[in-house]
Amino acid sequence: MQNFIVTGGTRLCGELELQGSKNSALPIMAACVLVSGKCLLKSCPRLTDVYSAARILNCLGCKCSLSGGCAEIDSTGVYGSEIPEELMREMRSSIMFMGAILGRTGECTFSIPGGCELGPRPIDMHLAALSKMGAEITDTGGRICCRMPKGRSKGARLSLSFPSVGATENIILCAVTAEGETVINNAAREPEICDMCRFLRSCGAKIKGDGESCIVIEGVEKLHGCEYRIMPDRIAGATYLAMTAAAGGELILKNACVPETEPFTTVLEQTGCGIYTAENRIYLRRGGRLKAVKDRIRTMPHPGFPTDAQAVLMAVLVTADGTSVFEENIFDCRYRHTDALIKMGADIQVMGKAAVIRGVPRLHGADVEATDLRGGAAMAVAALAAEGTTRIGSISHIDRGYERFEEAITSLGGKIRRE
Repeated sequence: MQNFIVTGGTRLCGELELQGSKNSALPIMAACVLVSGKCLLKSCPRLTDVYSAARILNCLGCKCSLSGGCAEIDSTGVYGSEIPEELMREMRSSIMFMGAILGRTGECTFSIPGGCELGPRPIDMHLAALSKMGAEITDTGGRICCRMPKGRSKGARLSLSFPSVGATENIILCAVTAEGETVINNAAREPEICDMCRFLRSCGAKIKGDGESCIVIEGVEKLHGCEYRIMPDRIAGATYLAMTAAAGGELILKNACVPETEPFTTVLEQTGCGIYTAENRIYLRRGGRLKAVKDRIRTMPHPGFPTDAQAVLMAVLVTADGTSVFEENIFDCRYRHTDALIKMGADIQVMGKAAVIRGVPRLHGADVEATDLRGGAAMAVAALAAEGTTRIGSISHIDRGYERFEEAITSLGGKIRRE
C-alpha cells in the first residue's frame, strides 16, 4: 500500500491549471454507451475511477482508450448489458451506467456498487423512476435486472422526493432515446449534470431546463458521436484553494469554473482570505491568522454548499480563530475524517449531523489513514499546515479524484512525496 509523506510548515505559492471534472467525466463516459459512433472527450482526468469506467465500457463492447488527457470511445459495437460485480465494486458511481445501458439495449443487469463508504446511497429512487418509464425490475440475491419489455423506454412525468444527482443523471440517460417526453421535477441542479446535458445535446439529444429544478427531455431515435471538452473540476479547485488557505501563501487557479465554485469561495472568503476572480481564474491570498466562519455551514444540493467540499474546508477551519459549525445534510457518514484531524491536534466534536470546530493555534504531524476520497484530501490539507511530518495511508482513495496530486502540490512549493 502506498502512502503520502507530507512535511508541513511551508507556504504555498504558484499557479495551477485545473484538471477536468471527475463528476462530469464519469456520467459523460456512461452517456457514450448511447451513441452510435465515436466520441472524443478532451480534458478527461487521469484517475482510477476513470480507468474503472473505461473497463466497464470495454466490457459492454465499446472500444475505449485513454491517452494524453483524452478518452476515445467508439460505442458502435455495444453488445453487452451486464456489468460484472467486480467492476461495480470499484466505484459507487458505476450505478449511472444503468440508465445508459437500458436506453441502448433495453435491459441491464448489475449489483449494488462499491466505492467510498459514506453510508447508504439507496437506489430506490433510480429504480422507481425507471419503473415508471416502463422497466420491469427483479432483484435476485443482490443482482438487479432491469428490462424494457417493449425494447425502448417510454417518456414519463417524474417527481423526485430529493434532488438526487445520481437519479437525475440516470433518468436523463434513459430518457434521451425514449419514446415521447420525460419531465423531471425537483431535479438536481449540479453543474456536472449541465455538463452531461451539453455533451448529450452535442450528440443530438433534446434536453431543456438543466440547471433548473424542472428538466424536459424529448426522446430521439439515436445519438451521434462528437468531440467534447469536459468542464474543470470545481471540487479539486476547492481543495487546492483550501490547501493554500490552510498553509498560507498565494494561488492562481487557471481553467477554473468561477461561478460554479462560488458556493465554496464565498464561505472561504469569510476566513479572511483575499479571493479575486477574473474570467476563468481564481486568485487566493492568505496573510494573517484565519478567522472562524460565523454562520453554520450547511451542506445542501447545488447551489448550496457542496458536501464534497465539507472535509477540505473543515481542515482549514481547525486552526482558525474562533468556533465554526458544520451541518452535514447529504451523507450519513461524512465526518469519518475527523478522527485523523483530532489525532493531528484539532478540537472537533461531532454530534449527529453537526460538527463543532474550535480553532487551535497549530496542528502536528501524525500517522493517519484516508477514509474516503474527500476525507483523504482533507488530511493532506491539514498536513500541509501542520508542524512536522504526516504519513497518510490508503491513498488509493485520493487517487480516485485527484490527478497527479503530489505533483500539483510540489509545484506550489509543498513538501509531499509518494512511497
